[in-house]
Amino acid sequence: MPAKKTRKKAVAAKVAKKIAKTNTSKASKKTVAAKSDEALLPISDRRQEIRRKADLRDKEADGPPNSSHGELVILTGMSGAGKASALKAFEDLGYYSVDNLPLELIPRFADLVRQSTEIERAALVIDVREGAQLTKFPAILKKVNKVLNTHVLFLDASDESLIRRFSETRRPHPMGRDETVPSSIHAERRRLDPVRNVADIVLDTTKFNVHELRAHINSHFESSGGDKERNLTISVMSFGFKNGVPTDADLMFDVRFLPNPHFVPEFRELTGKHPKVAAYVKGYPQTMEFLEKTEDMLKFLLPHYIAEGKSYLTVAIGCTGGQHRSVFIAEELKRRLEAAGYRAKASHRDMPR
Repeated sequence: MPAKKTRKKAVAAKVAKKIAKTNTSKASKKTVAAKSDEALLPISDRRQEIRRKADLRDKEADGPPNSSHGELVILTGMSGAGKASALKAFEDLGYYSVDNLPLELIPRFADLVRQSTEIERAALVIDVREGAQLTKFPAILKKVNKVLNTHVLFLDASDESLIRRFSETRRPHPMGRDETVPSSIHAERRRLDPVRNVADIVLDTTKFNVHELRAHINSHFESSGGDKERNLTISVMSFGFKNGVPTDADLMFDVRFLPNPHFVPEFRELTGKHPKVAAYVKGYPQTMEFLEKTEDMLKFLLPHYIAEGKSYLTVAIGCTGGQHRSVFIAEELKRRLEAAGYRAKASHRDMPR
């Protein structure tokens, strides 16, 4: 009886081996036939077939399309501009936060966030310590955007402000100890240029303290209820030309053509938020015409910005000192934009506090 079983097993093994050999032979013949058929195609058709296969390989390499689940904020910018404080603000908002993740790991990290049942929003920091690898960032961002809804926040500040901050903290610049801080800052700007060029938001922190930076991040990145219009935050900023133009403005308007309340003695110490100053500026027909035309233009532009995926827009309004006219116009534009259903906020860079 055992001998019979042994013989049966031996026969079964031989049959299985024969079937495997036959299948391998058939597969080989199919491959050869496919190659032969491809070789028989005209040159133009063969080129199209090669392109088709290359496109398929590219699609497979790109991975799955952007999923509605999850959000990733890539926080970057100049050393000393406030990235550490900003990352803490994101952490307090419930973002899963990672500092200094290597560039080549970002696509994998984004995929993990997309698949996670626990992580809905994540924030990570990249900075100049990545060195020459930063030139690859635009291509990496393009790949990550196909996996996850991604925003790039670039923190910047004036050279003078950065030099002062390094002096106060007495810490060396990440670019090295061999160079002066000003030359290190210039070198860092050049190295970060590819990253800055693809940023959704460039935030100038020159005049921010830690609390103002946190408030700015909170106002923009707090959960917004999901309306498409609310995916765009509009910051209407007043400023004074005598103090320089804001570097992070997307649109800029000069309202120095309006009558100046500064020359009315009773208004000199007040601001554009005061009802008397507001009534004075509003009382001129050119003020109302400017507001109506600017509102119409913004209502035309904003849907197009949203369609292009823009998440943050800074509209700068400038007068001479940033105290009266620009403040009133900024507040009024903010009110009109909110009435139209957009998420808007007003800030006043140079207004006396």
